Parts: sequence; structure tokens; C-alpha cells
Amino acid sequence: MKRLPGHGLRRGQAVTVTVDGEPTAAYLGESVAVALMAHGDLSTRATKGGENRGLFCGMGVCFDCVAVVDGVPGTRACVTWVRDGMVIERQDGPGARRAAPGG
Repeated sequence: MKRLPGHGLRRGQAVTVTVDGEPTAAYLGESVAVALMAHGDLSTRATKGGENRGLFCGMGVCFDCVAVVDGVPGTRACVTWVRDGMVIERQDGPGARRAAPGG
């Protein structure tokens, strides 16, 4: 997406993260929530009942955007910054990794 000239915004350095098993481009200075959304799915987790949740407050208060980051479930995606090599997985229920499609 092109930005208007003179906007004053610059993306950080491009890095590679793994989202649900797929290498994905991300940028330093952006949150895990942004990387998940850019990957094409607005959800970060599913509740025990299977309802999708995602970014809500965007400032780390509501805990709706938790995901599994580098093996740690319950990581707030909106206030966790991406880094090169990070492994991000959408979360099912209180802490399990989301099952891979078809598996």
C-alpha cells in the first residue's frame, strides 16, 4: 500500500518471523499483532468455545490479543515487538497452540 508523500512515517528494518509455520515479512518497531494481521487473519486466538478473538484495546490492558510467541502462551501481541526469527502462533483456549489446518 502506498503512502502519501510527506507523511513522515518510515517502517523499520525488514525481518522474517514465522507465523503459524509460515515465514512472513515483518518490520522492526511493529507489534506481533500487526504481523498477525499482515499475515491475513485478524484473529490472534480462539476461546475455549472456538470463538475468534483479536486486537481490541491495542494497549495491553484487555488480554484479548494473546498469542503463543516463541513458545510462551498468553503473550500480549499488541505490546510485544517483533524481532528477526520470532515464532508466532495463534492460540487456542488458555494456552495451546492452534492446530495446523488439516491436521
